[in-house]
Amino acid sequence: MTQKFVVGLTGGIGSGKSAAADEFERLGVAVVDTDAIARELTAAGGAAIPRLRGLLGKSYFEPTGAMDRAKVRELVFSDPAAKKKLEAVLHPMIRAESERRIDSAGGDYVVHVIPLLVESPGYRERVRRIAVVDCPEEMQLQRVRLRSGLTEDEVGRIIATQVPREHRRAAADDIIDNSGTIDALHKRVGELHRKYTALARAAARDLS
Repeated sequence: MTQKFVVGLTGGIGSGKSAAADEFERLGVAVVDTDAIARELTAAGGAAIPRLRGLLGKSYFEPTGAMDRAKVRELVFSDPAAKKKLEAVLHPMIRAESERRIDSAGGDYVVHVIPLLVESPGYRERVRRIAVVDCPEEMQLQRVRLRSGLTEDEVGRIIATQVPREHRRAAADDIIDNSGTIDALHKRVGELHRKYTALARAAARDLS
């Protein structure tokens, strides 16, 4: 278990987690993103590919050798057993790599981006604070459709698999409202950066 001061950053799909994480990173904070790690593990030559090939079969992989994320997304929506098997391979690898990156990070604190943080007790135990990026569901739908090309129904299905917005808000220590401008988002991230820096330094003093 890391002794670093870790802030868990989460939010529903299309809420703006990446925009918030990018701003923390611009301010000099180390960011460890579980989605980015998952993409690395399932890219061509990724560490998870051999086990996933044995689990899924070659039809779920692109000619490059990368996992076909669109096909696998359809599979996990339609087959809960396949979803569990996939998670049993990927989740331990993602957690181990996240831990390694957090331990090697510099700075006063680390931002750990975890889309399913509220749903995952194991991750919740690893963070000191939970910051939730929040916006109305209609905005989530619009943003995801614009960036991904998915239909409204497909986006709705993804949102339906995540905990309701009010549950994430209830679990939050801090809320980052992303229903306004990007400047407003950056201002809120700046406020939280100052707060987390102070909290992390206080915690470090307590340990020394």
